[in-house]
Amino acid sequence: MKNALTIKFLRLNPGLNADISLPRYMTEQSAGMDIFAAIENNLDLEPGAITLIPTGFAIAIPDGFEAQIRPRSGLATKHGIALINSPGTIDADYRGEVMIPLINLGKKRYRFHRGDRIAQMVINKVYRAGFKIVEQLDETDRNTGGFGHTGL
Repeated sequence: MKNALTIKFLRLNPGLNADISLPRYMTEQSAGMDIFAAIENNLDLEPGAITLIPTGFAIAIPDGFEAQIRPRSGLATKHGIALINSPGTIDADYRGEVMIPLINLGKKRYRFHRGDRIAQMVINKVYRAGFKIVEQLDETDRNTGGFGHTGL
């Protein structure tokens, strides 16, 4: 890929996690890298339950970027498996293990296996904003129209 950003990955517990793939793009034009579960044993997630799944890696994201962790569409639509804080953000200064907080919104128990693809990670540029206090805001066509103001 031209002009690719370099992200440093650290495999945690290499002896234990050598069989777990590091995040990777599954197709040439994928926006997100799939992330794999570094669980030791199968993990059953009951309906309504939340769990934190280890990935077996840490990353160093360059300053001015973030990693967004997003659900996998197949897990979400077929089984109701979602991220409890979707999308999650990994900041450029975080160096701990990447953990994936999943929730089962489905009607049946879901079983995770070691090495399953559990989420995806998208790298984005971050723009830091400054704020200015004003007396009023510019008006727009929408103005103060809230949720559903244009209809369903």
